[in-house]
Amino acid sequence: MRFSVRLRLSLSIALAVLVAGAALYGIHADYRRFLDTPLGVPTDGLVLEVKPGMGIGAIARELRRQPGLLRSTFYLEAYARFNGLAPRLKVGEYALAPGMTPRDLLERIATGQVIQYPLTVVEGWTFQQLRQALAAHPKIAQTLREASDAEIMARLDRPGRHPEGWFFPDTYHFPAGFTDEAFLRRALTAMEQRLARAWSQRAADLPLDDPYQALILASIVEKETGLTAERPAIAGVFARRLRAGMLLQTDPTVIYGLGAAFDGDLRRRDLVTDTPYNTYTRKGLPPTPIALPGAGALEAAVHPAAGDALYFVADGQGGHVFSRTLDEHNRAVRRYQLREK
Repeated sequence: MRFSVRLRLSLSIALAVLVAGAALYGIHADYRRFLDTPLGVPTDGLVLEVKPGMGIGAIARELRRQPGLLRSTFYLEAYARFNGLAPRLKVGEYALAPGMTPRDLLERIATGQVIQYPLTVVEGWTFQQLRQALAAHPKIAQTLREASDAEIMARLDRPGRHPEGWFFPDTYHFPAGFTDEAFLRRALTAMEQRLARAWSQRAADLPLDDPYQALILASIVEKETGLTAERPAIAGVFARRLRAGMLLQTDPTVIYGLGAAFDGDLRRRDLVTDTPYNTYTRKGLPPTPIALPGAGALEAAVHPAAGDALYFVADGQGGHVFSRTLDEHNRAVRRYQLREK
């Protein structure tokens, strides 16, 4: 009798162990399936914002709020804690794409693979146009909206420097909350590096005294033509005029000097009204750049094309016709002005 009781007890314990083991095995298998099964992300994706102070529990609950997205907050938290990911989760916006598993998601958040938003600084923009683009971008944190240009340059550790020309045109990527100051600092550093490299590799006989004059000339070249192939020739005309002591006579500098007074129509009276930027009334380069020059314009300014042309006029097709003498130039002006009319 005693043996029978002990046997039944042993069998019961063994059975309980087997049942518990089977249950644990089932839970473990379900846990593994959860980790490797894609989340229920819609075909157009989702954005998860991990805010300051959010831990794995809050992240799991946020995911759970989206119907059909996350099957188990418990499994997600367990994986994060057991694998040392929970204390490494980083603030930011994260893109959730179809096919992403819970493992993928937590790895992305732990390594800070946040969404990178773009902003393209266009070649030939003025600094004011750059400021407007920064102010309009919904993902850039505004810290300079009320600052003057001078205050901005002081914040960028360049006090007293005129801002025009000093920010390199390119497409920049950044996370949500990136500040306008940080953006400008990045573009400023890029331009300073590009300009230093261009100046160090400049042609030997440039009529320019320093890198800043190269930046000024590059900005004029940038505004005179949008054709990459033409930029060295345009720069060549201006280089020869500088060497000869001739007036540059370039309309974009006059327009820049007019500022808000320019209504889109450059008149003869504008060409004879003296301003620091009027290259019809003043010899040499204007006092500052007139736009943000790109890499092609910088290269052309320090490597102007050889030749004997001293004049050019727009051909109405996006390019220019170059002339050696004033008579040739006047004939070209009459020809192409009549064509446009």
